[in-house]
Amino acid sequence: MSHEPSGQTKGKRVLVAGLFHETNGFLQGSTALRDFEILRREELLRVAGDVSPLAGVLEVAGENHWQVLPAIDMRAVPGPIVEDEILDVFWKEFQSVAASPGGKRVDGILLVLHGAMMTRSFADVEGEVLARIRALCGEHCPVCGVLDLHANFTAKMALNSDGLVAYRENPHTDALAAAKNAARLLERLMRTGERTTAVWEHPPVMWPPTGTATATEPMKSLEKIAREIEARNPQILVVNVLAGFAFADIPETGVSLAAVTVGDPEIARSELSRLSDACWAKREVGNVLDPPADDVLRRLPPRGEGPIVLAEPSDNIGAGAPGSGTGLLRDMLEHSVENAAVTINDPSAVRALSKVRPGELARITIGNQASSLYPPPVEMDVELVSRSDGKFELEDPQSHLASLFGMHIDMGPCAVVRHQGIWILLTSRAIPPFDLGQLRSQGLHPETLYMMGVKAAVAHWRAYGPIARVCYSVDTPGPCSSNLKVLPYQNVQRPIYPLDNSRF
Repeated sequence: MSHEPSGQTKGKRVLVAGLFHETNGFLQGSTALRDFEILRREELLRVAGDVSPLAGVLEVAGENHWQVLPAIDMRAVPGPIVEDEILDVFWKEFQSVAASPGGKRVDGILLVLHGAMMTRSFADVEGEVLARIRALCGEHCPVCGVLDLHANFTAKMALNSDGLVAYRENPHTDALAAAKNAARLLERLMRTGERTTAVWEHPPVMWPPTGTATATEPMKSLEKIAREIEARNPQILVVNVLAGFAFADIPETGVSLAAVTVGDPEIARSELSRLSDACWAKREVGNVLDPPADDVLRRLPPRGEGPIVLAEPSDNIGAGAPGSGTGLLRDMLEHSVENAAVTINDPSAVRALSKVRPGELARITIGNQASSLYPPPVEMDVELVSRSDGKFELEDPQSHLASLFGMHIDMGPCAVVRHQGIWILLTSRAIPPFDLGQLRSQGLHPETLYMMGVKAAVAHWRAYGPIARVCYSVDTPGPCSSNLKVLPYQNVQRPIYPLDNSRF
């Protein structure tokens, strides 16, 4: 702590940094430095006023007259294992700012994290980062941060932090608000000098992303209980219900419950134990499985009144899938669906169309072999409708995408093609389909379509739900299947539901 009089926080020196990636351990390949968007030093301050969690931190910093020490912010869309170089780059920049000239101590640290990041050498990146920070800055420098609701919370994260605050909504419409809450908690700890204890509980439960929406059970009830715990225990400052990220194969994978308290840790542990019992009681409700796409399409006419939304969680870009699967496209073609649109991430297909003019026909292959769990690519004749640079602005400032990128999104070079009655948006970057601006920016109008294929599990609901006549989740081949039993887990602690049916 600084030596300013108690209650005076003007000029508090707060180091701000971000490291954000949701790592899918069942994907081939790796996420490299070139895949990350990186802001260094003063560049972090340029996001002030947008809708990102980092902007929320800066807003609270301004309200409380912090002297912000911007270090580095690194973020990439969910994907395969991260190269160790990313952690090395982050830590070098962090150390450089923390060891600022003049010998002035850092009064507090605020981190924007995901909570489910893995590199080749570290299965628990956030825990490793927090442990390094604690060793560098000491016990008396409070370390707070914001986490994604899908974090896999670990003992290392708890032991080396003073106040981690998770999103409370899925889709993540409250990422900005959660970041502000984390920053306000840090302000409190710097002002009062209070010391916190983090406690946690891991019920032996994993849920696929399809079972983690907070507007439905089981998360709806668990979040309600968490807020009740906070209300009746003023010394428990935060109760986090972390749905976990089931596609990260580490010992702590799955649902976790964490609390931050300035009171008796045993009271917090007792409350979390009861919350854990409620989670176990609802374990089957969260194990949401999807019917085969072919079965759903057999019940639907090939054309008619729409829009009908078919979400395929197995190719969920928001969970790290490359978005290059052709399973749903194949089923739509098989059933002769008309006036439909699908989006497939395939930069090679976009490049193959580089010399084709709008209105011309070309024969291309669609669908990368990014995972052995995907079906083969599809070769077809298509008409090129349009090309673009793939940049668009969010229509909804509270879109799930805002927690990743802020307002401005870049899909890379794109092409819209048509085959029979289906429009196919081909992108060069895998961007989760969480905002209608994605399609509209490419000349596709969702409200006028009969059917749309969406590579998502839950977070698309905010965008597509209001315009859809009906929404279905369907099973297609891919690396993010809701049926967790088909995935080759090796490191997750056992027994755990639904892989096992018993409990300790």
